[in-house]
Amino acid sequence: MRPTFVLLHSPSVGPSTWRPVARHLAATGHRVRVPSLLRAGVGAPPFWPRVVEAVRDDLRQVPADSPVTLVAHSNAGLFLPVIRAGLDHPPGGAVFVDAALPARTGPSPVATPEVLAFLRPMAVNGRLPRWTDWWDEADIAPMFPDPEVRRTVVEEQPTLPLAYYEQHIPVPDGWDGHPCSYVLFSPPYGGLAAEARARGWRVAHLPGTHLHQLVDPAGTARHLVDLASAR
Repeated sequence: MRPTFVLLHSPSVGPSTWRPVARHLAATGHRVRVPSLLRAGVGAPPFWPRVVEAVRDDLRQVPADSPVTLVAHSNAGLFLPVIRAGLDHPPGGAVFVDAALPARTGPSPVATPEVLAFLRPMAVNGRLPRWTDWWDEADIAPMFPDPEVRRTVVEEQPTLPLAYYEQHIPVPDGWDGHPCSYVLFSPPYGGLAAEARARGWRVAHLPGTHLHQLVDPAGTARHLVDLASAR
């Protein structure tokens, strides 16, 4: 049985960042789910259980005996171990796409001390601006293929609490007891791709910006299918 691709967006943005890839996968006969994690930062900490709950609720529409391949972009990669532990579906593998990697041992911090130092001055009453507002226009503009896509992504973004980035996410033992792989888009994630390779994972490179799945959804979909089928 071919796995269902479960495309996990970073809680810093929204599910529209994966929808073009989902359309390409569906057009080639693959089953696809794109759970919304937009409520991940609602309420009080801890936030990670709400991410797990959102994915589990979405996958109620997928038969429990159907394998799933989890595909995580950006900081969604840190949630992948607890998502895997919280699902009843058999693992069909995991693909990290320009993504943060869970710690080898112990809980994973969502943000490094350097990133937290960058974020704290932006917070107003404990809440941060939207992710695209953190950066200069010269950094953001190349991430989008056209103004309509940009508007959709920007308007969908949550304003997360600073506490979201201060959380540590558990890493259950044995979470990676299935094939894992990595797709590198942008240079800032090159070190993480090297770490994935050091863990024995397959690594593919599709050069672009951090949201390259919006610019080249067909190429991204092809890489996901290739990595998911290499078992």
